[in-house]
Amino acid sequence: MERRKVILVTDGDEHARKVVELAAEEIGGRCISYSWGNPTPISGEEIVSLILQTPYDPVLVMFDDCGQREMGLGEKAMQHVALHPQIDVLGAIAVASSTHSSEWTHVDVSIDRYGNLTEFGVDKEGLPDLEIGRINGDTVYILDELDLPVVVGVGDIGKMAGFDTIKKGAPITKQAVEIILERSGYHESRA
Repeated sequence: MERRKVILVTDGDEHARKVVELAAEEIGGRCISYSWGNPTPISGEEIVSLILQTPYDPVLVMFDDCGQREMGLGEKAMQHVALHPQIDVLGAIAVASSTHSSEWTHVDVSIDRYGNLTEFGVDKEGLPDLEIGRINGDTVYILDELDLPVVVGVGDIGKMAGFDTIKKGAPITKQAVEIILERSGYHESRA
C-alpha cells in the first residue's frame, strides 16, 4: 500500500484556493479544492477519501479554523488527515494571520514577502516578526503535535501586500511548496 504524499496548508480563503491550485498545477501535483472554505467545509474523512482518489502526488490540502480558538474544524480535519495510515505528510505551510486567539507554532524556516528565507517568523504581510522559529496564525495550534518533517512559515497566502498574488504567479507560496518537497526528501524518493 503506497502512502499518498500530502502538503498541509493552514489557510482556506478564496485567495488561498486560487494560489494553492496554481502551485499544485505547476509542480505537477493536485489540490483538493473541496477543502477550501472558512472554516473548512468538509470532514477529515471526506478529505482523506478525496486524497486517495487523486491520480498522482503531491497533494496540497487547505485547512481553516475561521479564527476559532484551539482545536477548530480545520484542525480536527487536519489531524485526521495527518494521522491516517495511508497518508504521508511531507510538511506544512503555516500561514500567519492577525487572529485574536494568539495561536502559534514552531516553524523550521519562514519566507518573507521578498522571497528571503529567515529564521524569524513572519507576520500576515510577510514581514519578519520578532520571534525566532515561530509564527502566529489561525489554524496552526495542532502543527506542533503532528511531528511533521518540515514546517514553512509564510504571510497571508495570495496577498502579502501584493507580493504573492495570482497575477504575480504566487512566488512565495510556490517557494514554500518547493522547500517542503526538497527538505522532506520527496524528489529523492522519486528518482
